Formats: sequence, C-alpha cells, structure tokens
Amino acid sequence: MNNAYTIVVCGSVVPDPLQTLEPVAGPAGPGLRNEAMLPAVLDPWASHALYEAARLAREHAGSKVWLVSLGPRAKLQQVMMIVAQKVPFELIALDGPAGGFTEAAEVAAVLADAIAAIPGLDRSRLLVFGGWESASRGAGATLQMVGERLGIPDQFQGVDSARVDADGTFEILERVEGGRHQVSRCAGPPMVLGWATGSLAEPKNNPQVGMVNMRAVMPALQKARAVSLAGAGLAFTSVTLPKQVRATRIVKDASPDEVAREIVDWIRKK
Repeated sequence: MNNAYTIVVCGSVVPDPLQTLEPVAGPAGPGLRNEAMLPAVLDPWASHALYEAARLAREHAGSKVWLVSLGPRAKLQQVMMIVAQKVPFELIALDGPAGGFTEAAEVAAVLADAIAAIPGLDRSRLLVFGGWESASRGAGATLQMVGERLGIPDQFQGVDSARVDADGTFEILERVEGGRHQVSRCAGPPMVLGWATGSLAEPKNNPQVGMVNMRAVMPALQKARAVSLAGAGLAFTSVTLPKQVRATRIVKDASPDEVAREIVDWIRKK
C-alpha cells in the first residue's frame, strides 16, 4: 500500500506577539503602527501544522512537505532563516500582504492556485495542513475555502491528533464544545486538517536541516510571485485596541462561600 503523502502546509508570517501592536488607519487602509519595523514570526498555529506535517512525513517514507506562505518577501526571508532549521520542507513563497486586514476569500484563492501549480501534484495523496486559527486574524475560514477551491470535501478543524492506521485510514481527534473531543475516521487523502495545538514541542534548531532547506528557500524567495489583494468590498470604519476594563474592590473577612456566590452572580449578569 502506498502511504507516501504530499503534505502542503499553509502558513504566513505575523508580527511577534511580544511586541506592542497598535492599529492605525493609513492612506492605504488599516494597518499596524511601525509595521515594517516589527519583527515577524511564523504564525503559531501554522507552526503546529508544520511540525505535525514533518512528523507524518518521517513516519511514511516517500512523503514530502511543502510550505506555502503569503507575505512580504523581506519578512518571509527573515522568518525562514529560523524556520528552515526546524524541519525539512520545500517553500513556495508568494510576495504580498499578510495580516489581519486581508480578505480571507482572496487569500484562499491565491493559496489554492499555488497548491494546484505544484509540479506533479497527485491530489489523491494530498493533505492540506494549516492553522485552525491565526495570530493575525482568527477568521477560521481561509483554510476551509482553500479546501473547497481544491475540491476537497473531507475537512477537519480544531485538530489535536491525526493517526494513520495500518490500513491507511486516519483517526482524527477534533475539538468540540464543552472541552470535549470528537473522534473521526477518514479513509485517506485528500483531506484538509486545521490544527489547534497538536501534541509536539517545537523542534530544536538543526543547522544541517537549515543548510539543506536554505538551498531551496533562497531561490524560492527570489522568484516569489507578486500577489495583489484588492480587498474589493472591504471597508473598516475604525481600528482600535480592545479596551481593558478593571474594577477592583477590596473586601475583608469575606468567607469563601460569599466570594464564590458573588463571582457566580457576576457571571450570570454577563
């Protein structure tokens, strides 16, 4: 049985969440203050998807991992210098805007076209991975639309685990309401998996993996296709940070039952 897979991970760059992110309205639309100066990282949700893809590829000989990333080329180069040392992959770079103010449908169209153009792509062995959410925009819709454009009806979101059985079927653990998981079984690819946290730690930097990856990453960045997202029909009336609300009341000699009752009453009013 052929258990080799083509695993395509969709993931972009986002501003380092440890930085102060202040939204501003500019002449070209909304953005972040000093956005060009902010250091970038690979989206954390996409990182989980990439590490899970690498694990699956290691377990099934002949599998290959691709990373399709849409973002400013300079930022992509900055981030890939680090990510390339984590796991083996081949990069497909798209030079264009990335962030919380792009339209999910437009991004999905660009990503789907890039995946469809992979040379020798066997859709019967295709697994599309990505983040269930995003650190730049938790729309939760981009990956689903990528799958629809590629004609993949089997989609799983909020995935924490995906195991391949001896007969080639997948057992997938998805998050559902109430802190529970749903166990699903799928006969095999093609599939779309939107990863939550997964179960893998961040791999250590491996300079040898980095050297192998960078031989292909740098040419991929140099020939990155320029992408323009028109944002037709999008309009932002305002962009502001969420307001912090804090109401502190100091009470002495209150019993635990009284404190608990007050907290429950407060929650019920919300």
